[in-house]
Amino acid sequence: MVRSIAGRYRSFGVDTCRRVDPSSVRSQGMHLQGEHMSVEVTTPQVVHDVTIRMAGDSGDGMQLTGDRFTALAALAGNDLATLPDFPAEIRAPAGTLPGVSAFQVRIADREVTTPGDDAAVLVAMNPAALRSELPRLAKGGTLILNGDGFDERSLIKAGYDADPRETGELEAFAVIDVPMTSLTKTAVKGTGVSGRHAGRSKNFFALGVLSWMYSRDTEPVNAWIDSKFAKDDAVRQANRKALFAGHAFGETAELAAVQMIVPPAVRAPGTYRSVDGNTALAWGLIAAGVCARLPVFLGSYPITPASAILHELAHHPDAGVRTFQAEDEIAAITAAIGAAFGGHLAMTTTSGPGLSLKAEALGLVDALELPLVVVNIQRGGPSTGLPTKTEASDLMQAMYGRHGESPLPVIAASRPSECFEVAIEAARLALKYRTPVILLSDGYLANSSEPWLVPDVDTLPDISVEQTTELNHDRGDGSAEFWPYERDPETLARPWAVPGTPGLEHRIGGIEKADGTGNISYDPDNHQRMTDLRAAKVAGIAADIPLVEVSGKVDSDVLIVGWGSTWGAITHAMARLKNAGHQVAHVHLRHLNPFPANLGEVLGRYSTILVPELNSGQLSRLLRAEFLVDAHSISKVAGQPFSAAELTARISEVLR
Repeated sequence: MVRSIAGRYRSFGVDTCRRVDPSSVRSQGMHLQGEHMSVEVTTPQVVHDVTIRMAGDSGDGMQLTGDRFTALAALAGNDLATLPDFPAEIRAPAGTLPGVSAFQVRIADREVTTPGDDAAVLVAMNPAALRSELPRLAKGGTLILNGDGFDERSLIKAGYDADPRETGELEAFAVIDVPMTSLTKTAVKGTGVSGRHAGRSKNFFALGVLSWMYSRDTEPVNAWIDSKFAKDDAVRQANRKALFAGHAFGETAELAAVQMIVPPAVRAPGTYRSVDGNTALAWGLIAAGVCARLPVFLGSYPITPASAILHELAHHPDAGVRTFQAEDEIAAITAAIGAAFGGHLAMTTTSGPGLSLKAEALGLVDALELPLVVVNIQRGGPSTGLPTKTEASDLMQAMYGRHGESPLPVIAASRPSECFEVAIEAARLALKYRTPVILLSDGYLANSSEPWLVPDVDTLPDISVEQTTELNHDRGDGSAEFWPYERDPETLARPWAVPGTPGLEHRIGGIEKADGTGNISYDPDNHQRMTDLRAAKVAGIAADIPLVEVSGKVDSDVLIVGWGSTWGAITHAMARLKNAGHQVAHVHLRHLNPFPANLGEVLGRYSTILVPELNSGQLSRLLRAEFLVDAHSISKVAGQPFSAAELTARISEVLR
């Protein structure tokens, strides 16, 4: 049954898949783009690592432009990391700073772990985008402007007293001023699009310019346009013509002294595709159902930034997935609890505010001791907070955000591609130990992309468990009966009896049950025993998870402890620290409750412990409480992930 997932990979967006043969990784050279486009007009300059940022109004299509350029990089074999940066409002006033939508991508011929610090190239479609994003452009970087967007009204809305192109403000950059809107309108004449909509394809013009600058073949984009806009031929033609016009403009105007090319990265052989965290997580949940030999049920209420998981899973009913878009968060989780009671691999997805609403039902499923995967894609808070920005401030909520003594397993993904395997791990723990498991991701991981080595289906674990079909307790008189809380002596998990199984009828509900029989019990000693048993079951998971591994300079005096999406910035910062003469060790935690069994011993070997996290110091508090160590917090709560440069500076400051 596990093998049946293999064919589904082909339906997961093959436009960004690339098969890597190690014998040809370096042979592509200047002919990377193949037969569709010659790059020998000039000799491309090889660059090994470049960061590009694109910005405009939320209606300018910058996310789509970035996504398509990322796909071209993936097809070319580059390693990459992206950072979509959405405005916090659904439709902020056009031309204003709150309405700026940005997308950053870093491509390289070597491993990258972050979307880059300062960009080498910034595309700004209007004054607001320029003003908002210019601080993220490196001095001496290339600035590509849509000159048509710099009218007086737009300048005023962006807060400019004068046109920055004329004040000397941009002298530190190589400015390329392109009338994108008017050139696009000229290019799309005759396609049938209305005059009002003629300029909307200017994002494809910008993509064409970037494709020329970085020697990218535009044919895969044309194929995508043909598929995406097959039902609207006028729009399809307009987008194709705008893309061609942008590429031709780059070539004929000779925007740069030479074209640039980023060679493919050296990789292990296999099939790779670009994947974002939410998509990888959704596929991991599908794979978990196949590995568990169970149908999958998702009960969910749409909430940013978790909704994409619901959308993706809804596309795969053929994989045994059933999705239910509930009327609210409470209905979503209680429907999932019902599915778990009925024998499904059940899950619910949400963000921080939704997890708060699910708290009571989480207590219920903890008392029922049924398997449930609870996915929390964290965002800026509290309340509505920063719904499109990232944060990792729900760790304490995941640990303690329920009434009563109700510890639950908590695990966290550290990079977009890892979301796949973490989803399977969450399902494994939930099924084996009959417990809800909280899986933490965040907005940065959810929306960011990186190459993912599509796994061999034969390597996926078997996480199936037996559902109870027989009576399990000897009455002592030769007869047997069913006890719903007769526990497995190794895991302390109770039996999973599907409703309708003859003779296995049992009471279910939130009132405390008697140990073994499952009868309602108000006995204080029984409540103590059941509370201790549930806690011991979760604590016992520590024996079933990998020991923590230390990377970097193991015998250093300094240990960096991270969790979640800080992995990339920490890894890059450690390389910079090493170059500066600071050797440090690093531990990154996937399992946060319980902690790995050897974590206390590892922490005890270091005199200085630093904990970078996108909150005000939640993991550092847990480490202090659990292991009595002096953990120093390096915190950030700004709606943005750590950059490698920022984290390097913060760690260096502490070390000094």
